[in-house]
Amino acid sequence: MFTGIIEEIGRITAVEPSGDGLRLTVHAPTAVEGVRHGDSIAVSGVCLTVVDWTDEAFTADVMKQTLDMSTLSGAGVGTTVNIERALASGGRLGGHIVQGHIDGTGTVIDVRPGDEWQVVRVEIPTRLAPLVVDKGSVTLDGTSLTVSAVSEPTAEVAWLEVSLIPETLRATTFGERRVGDRVNVETDILARHVERLTAFATSAPEGSAR
Repeated sequence: MFTGIIEEIGRITAVEPSGDGLRLTVHAPTAVEGVRHGDSIAVSGVCLTVVDWTDEAFTADVMKQTLDMSTLSGAGVGTTVNIERALASGGRLGGHIVQGHIDGTGTVIDVRPGDEWQVVRVEIPTRLAPLVVDKGSVTLDGTSLTVSAVSEPTAEVAWLEVSLIPETLRATTFGERRVGDRVNVETDILARHVERLTAFATSAPEGSAR
């Protein structure tokens, strides 16, 4: 489990084919401090398992399903990524509960600079729109963010906006984001549970026990 509070910006240093997946090596000196085989590290919001490491980098395998669901399918040497180690027991939950299980990808469709912040609008898959609410939490590229605006349910294009403070722009890859960039999206786990429960409640045959 993660919190969406980014610890450092890493850089991919190697990408190797591995069956129908990939093996990535990521330069992330902070993340490898005290690392052990099998530890979980979120790479731009994708939970990966450490299989090897050095003093400054770690290596992890990325399976095909993860590539299909995330921006890691387009990762290359030099790509910068947000890094967070798994939450330690007893640690502070500074963001919100993040699993590192990506729901899909979104596309940056607008970037509006302000005096002290930057507003970013992200188009998201229509199926994810009901899971995102104004003032709720969302994880974009592994970063726990508060939603500052959402599209109307009747809108042809589903989108969300986040307002980024200078610290977020400095400490994450969002300082580099431009219109057209893809981002990994993880919706709030509580919203996903409610959606699933509601689906069962409304689809149960009439007269059945609920």
